Amino acid sequence: MNKLFTILLLTSGVTLFSQSNEIIGEYYLKLEAEKQVIEYKLILIQDGTFTFHSYTDRKVQIPSITHKYGKGNWSADGKIVSFFTDNEKAFDEKHTLDFSNSRARFITKPSRDKTDRIIKKRLQFFESEIFWIKGIEIFKI
Repeated sequence: MNKLFTILLLTSGVTLFSQSNEIIGEYYLKLEAEKQVIEYKLILIQDGTFTFHSYTDRKVQIPSITHKYGKGNWSADGKIVSFFTDNEKAFDEKHTLDFSNSRARFITKPSRDKTDRIIKKRLQFFESEIFWIKGIEIFKI
C-alpha cells in the first residue's frame, strides 16, 4: 500500500512540474493598425519571476512612442497563472506596471484532442487591475 501511494505521489508531482514547465517561456503579441503599432512581450522565467514590456507607437499622438515595463513573480495552479508584484522590489523608475491581482489562463491543445488542428499556446488574461491587459491573448514564441 505504501509503495502504491509513493508511486501515485511521484507521478502527480511529475505531472504538475511538467505543466508549469510547459508554461515557462516567452510570449509575444503584435497589433498593427493604420496609424499605430502595439507590441507586448512577457517572459516567464523558471525561478518564478517574470518581466513584461509594452511598446506603443501611435503616430497621431504625442509622444508617439511609449514603453511600459513590469516585473514580479508568477505561480501556476493547473492552467491558471497568477502574477504578483512586490511593492518594495519590483517598482522603480522603469518598472511601473503593477501586475498584482492579474491572472491568465494557459491555453493549449488538449491532450485528448487527436485531430490535426493547430492550437497556438497562449496566455489569456481574464483578470487584472491594468485595464488594457484584461482580455489580451499573448502567444508563446
